[in-house]
Amino acid sequence: MSKIGFIGVGIMGNPMAGHLQAGGHQLYLVRHRSPLPQALLDGGAVACDSAKAVAEQAEIVITMVPDTPHVDQVLFGEDGVASGLSPGKLVIDMSSISPSETKSFASRINQLGCDYLDAPVSGGEVGAKSASLTIMVGGPGSAFEKARPLFELMGKNITLVGGNGAGQTCKVANQIVVALTIEAVGEALLFASRAGVDPAAVREALMGGFAGSKILEVHGERMIKRTFDPGFRIALHQKDLNLALTGARELGLSLPNTATTQELFNACDGNLDHSALVQALEALASHEIA
Repeated sequence: MSKIGFIGVGIMGNPMAGHLQAGGHQLYLVRHRSPLPQALLDGGAVACDSAKAVAEQAEIVITMVPDTPHVDQVLFGEDGVASGLSPGKLVIDMSSISPSETKSFASRINQLGCDYLDAPVSGGEVGAKSASLTIMVGGPGSAFEKARPLFELMGKNITLVGGNGAGQTCKVANQIVVALTIEAVGEALLFASRAGVDPAAVREALMGGFAGSKILEVHGERMIKRTFDPGFRIALHQKDLNLALTGARELGLSLPNTATTQELFNACDGNLDHSALVQALEALASHEIA
């Protein structure tokens, strides 16, 4: 049994932490304005007053928060994780944040005698609940092997991509593919619908061919059934594409379709699921998939 601090028990973090607890590990959580998940507390999780207190008690600290500034604050803000660490501990950030900032965070944690892994995930709320997340890891191999049993409680496809920052770079690449595929599925179903062909039947036919994908399966169905309650909010995907476009500028790259998809997201309600990107296409066409 490991003592694990888990900071960020929201839509994704709650089930992820639950799998660790079910695996026999002791959890330490941070009290926030929002009540902590009762199921975790009932399972024996200890509520702490600060991230510092979590780091003092835990051997491994996991963060799962929305964006780069949140990770910065949790790790290095007043009473943050860094102030409670002692040499030999491990920090794992499973948020999706800036690759370049990740390298800086890792260096600062390393200076305290601790290892750092960036381990963002893909699979959304469904993957978090079913413990089938894809986990993309950056950091030293020894730390990865130490953390692997924990990752295996939360995910299925677990890959050490490279050094610190490589996990976040891989996640940005993942989000480019996901966004552009959602856009392609939206265009295809809109085309079929406008042509007078049942989009549900088209989706079913495409699922068995080379165009088949998880996004066509899950998000294509969302588009047809108009079920846009968030599994992964547009605002969060916009954050990830902003990382892609910022990184592209730094690298001297052009990512034209990523930029176009970001603009389509800009025309949507950021609180909806990212499959609601199709609404921007529908508005341009003055036609709703039906």
